[in-house]
Amino acid sequence: MKLSRRRFLRQSAVAFGAPLFIPGSVLGLNGAVAPSNRITVGGIGLGPRGREVLKSFLSQRDVQFVMIADVQETRREVVRVMVNRAYENQDCAKTGEMFDVLGRKDIDAVVIATGDRWHAVASILAARAGKDVYCEKPCSMTVRESQELADAMNRYGRVFQAGTQRRTVDNFKWAANLARTGRLGRIHTVHAGILALEESHQWLPAETQPARELVDWDRWLGPAPWRPFHKDYINGRWRGYFDFHGGAALPEWGAHTVDLCQWGASADATVPVSYEAEGQTIHARYANGVKLVMRRAGFKGEGDWKAPGTCPVRYEGDEGWVEAADSGKVAVSNPRLLEGGAPATMAGTDPSKHVRDFLDCIRTRGQPAANADVTRRGHIVSHVAAIGWRLGRKVTFDPQSETFVNDAEANRMCSRARRAPWHA
Repeated sequence: MKLSRRRFLRQSAVAFGAPLFIPGSVLGLNGAVAPSNRITVGGIGLGPRGREVLKSFLSQRDVQFVMIADVQETRREVVRVMVNRAYENQDCAKTGEMFDVLGRKDIDAVVIATGDRWHAVASILAARAGKDVYCEKPCSMTVRESQELADAMNRYGRVFQAGTQRRTVDNFKWAANLARTGRLGRIHTVHAGILALEESHQWLPAETQPARELVDWDRWLGPAPWRPFHKDYINGRWRGYFDFHGGAALPEWGAHTVDLCQWGASADATVPVSYEAEGQTIHARYANGVKLVMRRAGFKGEGDWKAPGTCPVRYEGDEGWVEAADSGKVAVSNPRLLEGGAPATMAGTDPSKHVRDFLDCIRTRGQPAANADVTRRGHIVSHVAAIGWRLGRKVTFDPQSETFVNDAEANRMCSRARRAPWHA
């Protein structure tokens, strides 16, 4: 009987007592994490922002990224190469079908960074499949999707982290702590920087649709209404179109800045009760009288913001104010507020600490900084404000029932029809 070379060597090693060499990484030695103790991760729809988040996952020793699903072949190949280069192997699989990722029993968590239209639906499907979820923002398109998303995470007991990473960025944390601990006195007004309030219901002209193996256009659209293919959509220029982008573009930055104002105002368990637009500014008020002002803060430094950078927030109390923005810096009304040292500088777009927070909570089954319930209410504020802006009148909202008060027209706008089969 012929022996293979591998079998011959194995039997010879046993017979002659030759030592068996096992890499230290398999045993968890020399700072490595044994495969049995790693968190296995897959990705769904990782474009430019998704790949920035992926870098933070790849840098974690206790993570193994194993599979990318994307409806575009060019994007899934970029991610496959990126992952294999990081791990110095060829183990990362790619697919055009997200259910291939969700169906793998060895995958513990997924990173979802599709366009907004898919965020809630894909997250809910992942929760049903038993996966923990890190989802880029905004995580919902409507008030109803915000509710469905949080309900699903709680029902299935999944760890959820919204990609509102500024909750774990040093200067934003420092500013919120200043407000929450009383150093500004009684907080009376919080300000959230937002983009221009606008939306389009137009369609781009039809172009020749690529082969499905290159771009699965039907799956790209997903829950959104059907429209003809145009390359701009798949190249990231879907923003601003109502069917693809949450109301009036307000959730784009509001998912971050309104969320931070909720935090700074110690209002994570509620939402404002009244909303009224005045041009490009929306004024809201909580039941306790604290005011939330959503106002312009574009890339060119619009308005009177003091802290440099995009996505600024401002907390005002009876004894002073503080601002924080993406530069990693803060501005304060009085230098005494800086006693004890200013926060470390960290770019507001850096997801590294946010990713680590998510991974730690996967292990402890704790609640991360931007968990499903926090995300639910923070996103609802932006959606409700956008509805009021669209209606052009003041609206009143009940934080308990999460419905508009005596306003059937506004309540009808809390949800959108989703294209089959994604409506359930």
